[in-house]
Amino acid sequence: MTGQPDHPPGPLWTGSAHNRGQWLLAGVGVACIVLGVELAVGSSWTAGTVAMAMAVVGCLAVGLLILYGTLAFVHVHVTVDAEAVEVRCGHVGLPRRRIRLARISAAEFLPSVTPQQWGGWGLRWRPERGMCVVIRRGEALELRLDDGKLFTVTVDDAENAVRVIRAHLRALAP
Repeated sequence: MTGQPDHPPGPLWTGSAHNRGQWLLAGVGVACIVLGVELAVGSSWTAGTVAMAMAVVGCLAVGLLILYGTLAFVHVHVTVDAEAVEVRCGHVGLPRRRIRLARISAAEFLPSVTPQQWGGWGLRWRPERGMCVVIRRGEALELRLDDGKLFTVTVDDAENAVRVIRAHLRALAP
């Protein structure tokens, strides 16, 4: 035995999920930013400097928050390799979560998860349920961690991800 792992290099499973409806919200964010810029540049500022500055900053801040919140959660990419499950959101890959397989005690397939169950879209945390990345309604992968917490992610082909993770967990078991 050379000490080399007996698994192929690279990902064992990859999956993703998309929510094209989030692009509509991104448009709202852009509209808020455009309104803020228009107020700053095209207004006479006669209504009062403080009020106008608050309106401009408010429009820009709301627009940027909406834009980041929607673009960060317009899609998710999940990778399972020999060491960990990695979840990357949005175009930049943030937020990102890497969970080592050694920390996972169980993996479950959930046939139907909705944003309403978690309080909306995006990265959600509920004390009684754990953490979830909700990109769209539908199937999901649920991981029970060694500390008892849950991590759930809505992703296409979650059932196969569960099979791969369970097989790997059996191989890791003493």
